[in-house]
Amino acid sequence: MLNDACMIGNPLDLPSFDPATGLVNAVIETPKHSRVKIDLDPVSGCYKTHDILPEGFTFPFNFGLIPGTLAGDGDPLDILLITDAEIPMGALATARLVGVIEAEEVEDGRRNRNDRLLAVPSGDPALRSVERIEHLRAELVEQIERFFETYGEFKGKQWKTLGRGGPERARSLVESAREAKRKRAS
Repeated sequence: MLNDACMIGNPLDLPSFDPATGLVNAVIETPKHSRVKIDLDPVSGCYKTHDILPEGFTFPFNFGLIPGTLAGDGDPLDILLITDAEIPMGALATARLVGVIEAEEVEDGRRNRNDRLLAVPSGDPALRSVERIEHLRAELVEQIERFFETYGEFKGKQWKTLGRGGPERARSLVESAREAKRKRAS
């Protein structure tokens, strides 16, 4: 009966954008500083352990997904919430998109897009002035890219940054991924 309990209110059924604010919805899978990569199972609605990272290697920020989307890798779009706060697994956060790290992942010769949308939680007063990826320290964005390169290597994949875009590009990717999800459902 565990799966029945998990199915109640599957977060993947939530809208991509909060109807009241127009901000993006982010479902946290892996909290900041976690060594355990968690994935939301689309069938059961349960959170499952995906990987345990090597000692000393943790997620730099809260990592999750945008519900109602379908990315090039077949999963919902990935989102990273830039904040000092650790947000618990399973939490729903409304967030302001500030940009995207556009990326490609190569595994067994297959190439997939695996972009990382960057956002700041709407309730974090320390980040009110962060509206664009350029408002983040360049070194921070480079460190995020290096994290995903290293994480990819750990998993036997190559993760490569293709470019960066601002909030307009990030929103465009969400809209495209929403359309891809609608097409798959019909």
